[in-house]
Amino acid sequence: MGTYIMLSVLTDEGAKTIKENPGRIKEVNKEIEALGVKVKDQYAVLGPYDFVSIVEAPDNETVARVSAELASRGSVKIQTLTAIPIDDFIAKFK
Repeated sequence: MGTYIMLSVLTDEGAKTIKENPGRIKEVNKEIEALGVKVKDQYAVLGPYDFVSIVEAPDNETVARVSAELASRGSVKIQTLTAIPIDDFIAKFK
């Protein structure tokens, strides 16, 4: 399983949904997990992004599908980054 960082920005529609139903965030996490991506950690943040989610997925294609699925709903814009464990990164230099 690979680790990925999903940076999310709510659209106006998404912000309205969260205000009316904050529990929707956890509902979406369950939907993500049904698509094969496990949400490990999730944070609401200040700054250019609204949420940072640390997820695990079996491959790039699976996490890309989840990103596209969520973005297609029109409530959030997502940037997904591949995360390399630091020990693995260091080992590549040896």
